[in-house]
Amino acid sequence: MPIPAPRPGHYALGGMLASILLNLLLRTFVKVGGLLATLLIAGLIAAGMALVFVWRNRRAPWPEERRRIVLYYGLGLGVLYLGLLGMMEQQYEHGPVGLMLFGLHYACYPALAWMALGRLGR
Repeated sequence: MPIPAPRPGHYALGGMLASILLNLLLRTFVKVGGLLATLLIAGLIAAGMALVFVWRNRRAPWPEERRRIVLYYGLGLGVLYLGLLGMMEQQYEHGPVGLMLFGLHYACYPALAWMALGRLGR
């Protein structure tokens, strides 16, 4: 029985859903916050996406699959982060440093996914 072709959107959607769930659990109930929580969550999701890819496809992702997964994941999270930023800006305006820190938190997710998916090929 042939293995179906991987669908990058499915991995990206799974990563986005995991991001929402893990952020809610860790930040709300466990009370872990800040950049440490972001790095922990982003790293867990990246490792999970990479391991699930290998488990389902029995191989590392090809470069174009890696690009698509990270692109869809980054774009989807970017939309979610823009919505979150819009809600935060309604409460009070953030300065340039706050926006830069917010962008750093966002950038951790696609960056760690890129690294985790790339490590599989080595």
